[in-house]
Amino acid sequence: MINDPASDTQQLSQNNTAELKQKLLELTRNRDFQPLKQKVQFYQEHLEPIVTELSRRNSSLQAEDQVPLILGVWTPIWTTIPFQDILPGRVAEQSYQIFHDDGYYANIARYAPGSKLKGWLQKLASVLLAFDLMIIQKYRVENGRWQIENIGIKQALRWQGVALTISKADAWFTKAMQSYCKANTATKIELKNLDDSTVKKLKTSFGATPQLEHLYIDRDFRIVKTRREAKQRPSYTVAIRKNNNFT
Repeated sequence: MINDPASDTQQLSQNNTAELKQKLLELTRNRDFQPLKQKVQFYQEHLEPIVTELSRRNSSLQAEDQVPLILGVWTPIWTTIPFQDILPGRVAEQSYQIFHDDGYYANIARYAPGSKLKGWLQKLASVLLAFDLMIIQKYRVENGRWQIENIGIKQALRWQGVALTISKADAWFTKAMQSYCKANTATKIELKNLDDSTVKKLKTSFGATPQLEHLYIDRDFRIVKTRREAKQRPSYTVAIRKNNNFT
């Protein structure tokens, strides 16, 4: 059990916004790969009071005002979305959410089993293949709410030793969107090299109508509440902005 004074509501109200964001970063550090049930409990017991206090200070309450803030590249540092680790070996520092100003965004992640090995084992793993997965979605604001639509799924096998940088991820997303716009149809769902169970989960998720709400957002920090569909329990994600220059 964490002895966390941040859960004291009165004390939280005395912290400035920067201090509250720092508390969230400290509490979630190195916890994103914990079991989902444990993360949900951790959110309820330790993070929710901070999120509630930050929500009270959210200066961009209207979804329309959030659009300019969301553009660019973000990385999730902690989330209770079950889909996030649908495959083993997700590389956190090569996971991105990229928002373009044309109404489309992509969730991109590299899955590379063995990427956390050290020494000569890490060198051995670098010559193995990594699995890069991209979920393309369309976004708009309608009647004061974020409207999300699943557009397509792309995948690629690449060498682990060559990092999936922001620039490479964005180029991949841009190329996929060029194909989508040229064909004027939904991007073909690519589900190769996956077991039947994973394919089924991806197809089920893709067929849903996601819901998205920002509990807090500024130019560098987001707390997002999402549902894969209305009847599901909400998931929570803490995300920080990555370099906007795609370096």
